[in-house]
Amino acid sequence: MIWAEVLADKSLQDLPYKIELNGRGQIVMSPASNRHGLYQSEIVRHFHRLARLGRVITECSVQTADGVKVADVAWMSSAFAKKHGLVTPYRTAPEICVEVVSPSNTKMEIDEKITLYLAKGAQEMWVCDSHGQMTFHDHSGELAKSKVFPRFPNKIEY
Repeated sequence: MIWAEVLADKSLQDLPYKIELNGRGQIVMSPASNRHGLYQSEIVRHFHRLARLGRVITECSVQTADGVKVADVAWMSSAFAKKHGLVTPYRTAPEICVEVVSPSNTKMEIDEKITLYLAKGAQEMWVCDSHGQMTFHDHSGELAKSKVFPRFPNKIEY
């Protein structure tokens, strides 16, 4: 299956799940929770407060080496937004991709997503755990804080 087919499939449009594709074109779903949605919206709020330039997008689809992955939140520069527009999925990752960990996510899955988004051009990949604790990653590994947005909080409260 390709991403355009997923988007066009009416039976998949109202599911209470986040949908991604793995490298074999199989649909991977993980259930959403209110906690997940609140962390997502708080991360968006912080981006809007700190990032005067650029755009924030939720549910940002990126074609990776292991299928289409969907970042819960992403920040893209104005240059990225102008160059890539509304292409779905993006062939290059926005500068920052954020994953909010769901109960169904494993550490291995999150580590793979860090690798996949960075390989597709993200400058940083951020992870928000189930307690709102943020970790920041770039090609050198885990960071004490974001290099792109050093004032972004290490803990998300709602």
